[in-house]
Amino acid sequence: MEVYAMKMLRKEHVMNRNQVEHTKTERNVLEHVNHPFIVSLHYAFQTPKKLYLVLDYCPGGELFFHLSRAGRFSEGRTRFYISEILLALEYLHSLNIIFRDLKPENVLLDAEGHAKLTDFGLSKEGISDNFSARTMCGTPEYLAPELLDKRGHGRAVDWYSLGALAYEMLTGLPPFYTQDRNLLFERIRRANLSYPSYISPVAKSLLEGLLTRQPESRLGGGPHDGAEVRAHGFFASIDWNALYQCQVTPPFKPKVSGAGDVSNFEKEFVDMPVAISEAGPGAQGVHFDGFTYQGN
Repeated sequence: MEVYAMKMLRKEHVMNRNQVEHTKTERNVLEHVNHPFIVSLHYAFQTPKKLYLVLDYCPGGELFFHLSRAGRFSEGRTRFYISEILLALEYLHSLNIIFRDLKPENVLLDAEGHAKLTDFGLSKEGISDNFSARTMCGTPEYLAPELLDKRGHGRAVDWYSLGALAYEMLTGLPPFYTQDRNLLFERIRRANLSYPSYISPVAKSLLEGLLTRQPESRLGGGPHDGAEVRAHGFFASIDWNALYQCQVTPPFKPKVSGAGDVSNFEKEFVDMPVAISEAGPGAQGVHFDGFTYQGN
């Protein structure tokens, strides 16, 4: 039995929240990507009131779910996830796509424990440099300084976010964390980041490289993009070809009792009612051209 995840969007909400372009971008990106560490799109279709994306179901749940339970990850486990995500980001960049919303909630684990990027609503197509994109978007804790300063951004924002995610995996909190949004942004721009004593020198070196404020000086910010990051000593033990082929055994295998197991997702989300009815008011009759898709 094949089990899929289905993302359902109300056209009315998409239009009222000015998310038409985001929604089209997500669908377009998903159609064109094919990578072991990115969720695959199988179908896209629409009804008079709703849009549907049918995707890989990853029963291992969100990385956020497991990180919140573990508190923090070991360096080995962090290295594994960051390596797989790195390959996914490098692949997106090769297609001139920047992700722009890397965070633990947007990394899923499959049944074996491999990482898969999901949620491409904030992605941007046609970006091959570090300054062509202009829209400020993303999740506050993972925003690169150049995004905050609205001075143009590009591929390097994904490497900053990878550093922020790695820092969170190793310490349990994103860098510069505070619940005060303005203070958070001020810290991202100017504060010195503290590193717990248990972080190894090579891991600290990686984090410092990825979290460099100037995008052109950031690890990965040069012309060789992800190859610069892969060459860092933190990844010296990684066989990149074997990793890409999913021949490296994940350090953690989620407990999955069957294809449709939902135990690795927060119960509050699993228990939410799914409104599939077409009844009631809404953006009836609005057609999203080119949305329908059927995969191989």
